[in-house]
Amino acid sequence: MCLILTGCGKKDEKTVLKEFQDKVSNSDSYYLSGNMELVNNEDVYTYDISVSYKKDDYYKIELTNVINDHKQIILRNEEGVYIVTPSLNKSFKFQSDWPYNNSQVYLLSSLLDDISNDENRTFEANDDGYVFTSGVNYPNNDKLVSQKVYFDKDYLPSRVEVIDTDGNVQIKMVFNKIDLKTEFNDTYFDLNSILDTENIGEEDNSNDNTNSPETDKDDNNTNNNTNSNQNTEAQEPNSESNSQEETKETATIDDIIYPMYLPVNTYLTSQERVATEDGERLILTFTGDSSFTLVEETVSYSSRPEIIPTYGDVELIGNSLAVINDNSANWFDNGIEYYIVSDVMNTDELLQVVKSISVLPVSK
Repeated sequence: MCLILTGCGKKDEKTVLKEFQDKVSNSDSYYLSGNMELVNNEDVYTYDISVSYKKDDYYKIELTNVINDHKQIILRNEEGVYIVTPSLNKSFKFQSDWPYNNSQVYLLSSLLDDISNDENRTFEANDDGYVFTSGVNYPNNDKLVSQKVYFDKDYLPSRVEVIDTDGNVQIKMVFNKIDLKTEFNDTYFDLNSILDTENIGEEDNSNDNTNSPETDKDDNNTNNNTNSNQNTEAQEPNSESNSQEETKETATIDDIIYPMYLPVNTYLTSQERVATEDGERLILTFTGDSSFTLVEETVSYSSRPEIIPTYGDVELIGNSLAVINDNSANWFDNGIEYYIVSDVMNTDELLQVVKSISVLPVSK
């Protein structure tokens, strides 16, 4: 009777972790989708997320802000790491350890590493499944200290909650679908499959729907990863009827956007508006103990893909993905490019200013 009860009862910690580890290590590729909530000061940003992974470090993560439909993609392949903004036909390219340099709530391998590497983790079994509580690694945000990973009875994560020092949930990821047997063709993780490469590629494969992970026809998930949908917005300006719109501005700077947070003894001392070839540029200069410069510039859709070499780390700052390094940050948001640089602020203080610029969601 004891043996029967043990076999039919809830699994113990080692068994659950081993089952999850086997699923991750035995999968050569996977596709998952869900939604993520990110708390930034007093605002909550919600993203629809789809993740595609193939062994040998191929990743494609699509994040769409549900408020303004702003879509960006993190791509990793043999050529490097990219942050891609399809609506502008632009991308940042840099060499980086992403996604291995910090925790990622939407990657199975990251969740497995966080749980496995924490000797002080806790485990709980309940009627719905299992819960692991472990430490996290967010080097640019030391207030994030732990996470709860909820598993269903199939030993796959259903929800993740990242918790700060005050016990508040700052990041929440809910998984809607996890397919551990998805297959991708050879061009799926190419940059050409995301950007409009009509003018630079020898062969345009952007409309090849075989790049998409196979999904059930009855699946109502909107994150189907079809590349024809990815490139719809980017391709329209290249048609003959829209040839005059190839350099059309995607936004105007009607109101100056100021940081909601300033370091102590730091003040705005000058602001300059400069006309550029395709729009305008604002230069805000802050001086004092933590001096910095903030540049806001209108961005035009590029008829030829623009790849901007840079260095740093990927950081989701609230309303957008940014490239963060030791003394600067660069990102696109709602048709505006932002660049902030400081010779005196550390990364933590720089990020506080950056995130305060993204406090208010902007409607499309």
